[in-house]
Amino acid sequence: MDKILRINMSVNGKPEAKVHPLGDYAGLGGRGLTSAIVSKEVPPLCHPLGEDNKLVIAPGLLSGSAAAMSGRISVGCKSPLTGGIKEANSGGQAAQVMARLGYAAIILEGLPENDKLYKIVINKDGVQFHEDNTLKMLGNYDTVDRIKSEFGDKVACISIGQAGEMKLGSASIAFTNMEFRPTRHAGRGGVGAVMGSKGVKVIVIDDAGMKMRSPKDPEKFKAANRQFVAGLKKHPVTGEGLPAYGTNVLTNVVNEAGGLPTNNFKAGRFEGAPKVSGEALADMIKERGGNPTHGCHRGCVIRCSGIFHDELGNYLTKQPEYETVWSHGPNCGIDDLDTIAILDRMDDDFGVDTVEMGATIGVAMDAGLAEFGDKEAAINLVKEVGKGTPLGRILGSGAGITGKVFGVERVPVVKNQAMPAYDPRAVKGMGVTYATTTMGADHTAGYCVTANLLSVGGTIDPLSPQGQVELSRNLQIATAAIDSTGMCLFIAFAILDQEETFNALVDLINAFSGLSLTGDDVSELGKTVLKVEREFNRQAGFTEKDDRLPDYFLKESLPPHGVTFNVTDAELDSVFNF
Repeated sequence: MDKILRINMSVNGKPEAKVHPLGDYAGLGGRGLTSAIVSKEVPPLCHPLGEDNKLVIAPGLLSGSAAAMSGRISVGCKSPLTGGIKEANSGGQAAQVMARLGYAAIILEGLPENDKLYKIVINKDGVQFHEDNTLKMLGNYDTVDRIKSEFGDKVACISIGQAGEMKLGSASIAFTNMEFRPTRHAGRGGVGAVMGSKGVKVIVIDDAGMKMRSPKDPEKFKAANRQFVAGLKKHPVTGEGLPAYGTNVLTNVVNEAGGLPTNNFKAGRFEGAPKVSGEALADMIKERGGNPTHGCHRGCVIRCSGIFHDELGNYLTKQPEYETVWSHGPNCGIDDLDTIAILDRMDDDFGVDTVEMGATIGVAMDAGLAEFGDKEAAINLVKEVGKGTPLGRILGSGAGITGKVFGVERVPVVKNQAMPAYDPRAVKGMGVTYATTTMGADHTAGYCVTANLLSVGGTIDPLSPQGQVELSRNLQIATAAIDSTGMCLFIAFAILDQEETFNALVDLINAFSGLSLTGDDVSELGKTVLKVEREFNRQAGFTEKDDRLPDYFLKESLPPHGVTFNVTDAELDSVFNF
């Protein structure tokens, strides 16, 4: 990948594409590249939906190669939801296809004229723009079906649904999977709204005629890849738990630990958890002819995704992820997997973040718009988003806005982004990450569940404040580096426990790139990414006061353990002292 594709949506009234060399961005990929470009080229105080913001789409350093697990893609911009820098990460086929075309990044710039809506087609011969207003207000599924009828199913699609077109704060960007379904999403931070502001409905990427990227040292690369895959397969999480039950394997684990946020973070255990657990979900999928073990992109060996069929045996949606099961399930008092799957399908189709949407419905229930546990009411509230009604636009703007509109104090957000599926009082390492990450509340930024609940990479008492800052710091650094490689974050389970698997990863990077990186160099990459992101946020107006949880987490004790979040402000302010 030796070039950047810049697409300005308004040059003399029409879009224009130009290819540029990497220049100062050479050696960067994924999150490292998106954050570097946003930091350097986007004014921190600009309006997120204005012409000065840019949407950066970047595969990782290893994407497009034969490296296992290397098909993740990063989307960066100034976030309409948080007002700070944003990197949202997704699976799907686009990373591999983009990388094989030689593009380290696609950058959308400027604004279209007169609310025009475009379809962009990228292949080995260049870039084509098609104004296509017939796509307006289509869901992601209908949009992808249109593309399939025109281009077949061997291409990759990057698209937005109705929420992105309406520029809502919870809007996601969809990436097609191996079955050409829009089920993989860069979900967090409203990145879909930025794509919508650029007037781009769908980007079609076709790598026909292009070869897989070759490593500098093929033999060393093959050997490192074999050792890396072997490590993933022998680890109990990546080799057994995730393939068998998907990410939802965590429901019973987190519920038993008393950290499963229930009824808008009022309790840490949900009576109906076994009904929506990974074990129950896998059994249901098998009974209906679906597949609980499935990869989200080619080259995935963990295969924690899945395919969910309805009661009649027809495809409905991907296997709902743990965060989705939690957000639309226990968080809303709902213990029905079919309802959760319907909500997941609508979220993907409308193009909204499932974490933000489920958290928002929980806040709406607290406001009295529905009762906790009311399945039909939850479905109808999400339908409002797809319709674009005034209520739907409020809900689609996220939990923070919804809480303000309806006068709810208990709104679980940091930097206006909703918290995911771990209560910070009972899983305190996650609370530190929520508070301090540059991204707003985000579990993937520093996944302290590893040591807090799973005894991966060590064991730290989740109910004690001791050791949580160091844990979160180290994981935030490691995550920033992993997100830059194009690797799936779940490799962290194995590389934290197995030194030989971490060394294999470093060897894999070196054999591919021709570099001689050490483990310390990988750590330095993560630190550099975080420094760049924090400086952008500082210039955007963020201070240490933004690195805090809502007050009620410090005051309200959480059943069943009766704990509050008691990591001090001074400790939170020390996270980035490296």
